[in-house]
Amino acid sequence: MPIFALALSMMFFNSCTQEDLAPEATTNNAEVDFRNRPGGGGNPVGDQTIVELALGNPDLSILVDAVIKADLVDVLSNNNRKLTVFAPTNDAFVALLADAGFESLDDVPVDVLTKILLTHVVAGTNFSNELSTGYYRTSDQFSAGNYTKIYVDTEDGVTINGSVNVIIPDVAASNGVVHVVNTVIQPTDLLTVATTNPNFSILVQALTRSDLSIDFISAITSGDVFTVLAPTNDAFLNLLDALDLDSLDDIPAETLEAVLSYHVVPGENVTTSMLKRGEKYTSLLGEAFGSDFSNREYTILANSNTAKIVVTDVQTSNGVVHAIDTVILP
Repeated sequence: MPIFALALSMMFFNSCTQEDLAPEATTNNAEVDFRNRPGGGGNPVGDQTIVELALGNPDLSILVDAVIKADLVDVLSNNNRKLTVFAPTNDAFVALLADAGFESLDDVPVDVLTKILLTHVVAGTNFSNELSTGYYRTSDQFSAGNYTKIYVDTEDGVTINGSVNVIIPDVAASNGVVHVVNTVIQPTDLLTVATTNPNFSILVQALTRSDLSIDFISAITSGDVFTVLAPTNDAFLNLLDALDLDSLDDIPAETLEAVLSYHVVPGENVTTSMLKRGEKYTSLLGEAFGSDFSNREYTILANSNTAKIVVTDVQTSNGVVHAIDTVILP
């Protein structure tokens, strides 16, 4: 299911105020106002707010219309809060509307549009020389105080969620910075996390193996909520080495299904704040696991297996992902 369609089916987002924003944690000839004055940290400070910059750029006119429709003008104009905004061009919005079967922005429900726009807003001023590869918390809320994340890759320019490219970086504003992007960032779901982070490529191979009887991809894009313990590539390679196997293909389909099912908790969004309480959670396989927290590290306890959580709380629109360093076995 396309992520935009998934967002339409969920429609759970409440109206946003300034307080709802997440706490701080190629070729394009679009005309952007680059008037700056010297700022701290070696980066400039603009004379105009983020909204004023967008108003002055005809290639961002649909973005301006979207911001007005979603009632986010005040939020994005407030000089008391520094923000990083990834700003889609008109072409980006036109492509999104066409893909979703909408004739115009007027056809998009306000709550869905708000959710999409807030996915483009990150707290703090993050110029391209300050961004690094990893997850960034957006201003899109999954639940109270719990914000979805996007994956930023800075290896070759700046790419978001694997397919959105920054085409004009570092447009300084008085209340932050704007990076113009060539595609609308759709709300991150569990599949987005799996497929955009190269450290999960073996996990994706496992989930999509053709001889499995369980369609894991359809399950995690169904709109239901899941918690996923996602083994990294190194975790899978260590498992294959321990079993003296050459590849995933050497693991029987029934065994692989059971292992993958042990890493998924259906119906719950289990964040690390919940894990600290030592609760037991039942996996898709029907077996339970617990947790421990010591020395500033979270550990999954599953029968005789233990796995450290190496990346915590990658919140998405339909669940949460924790990257783990070991494949846990039933």
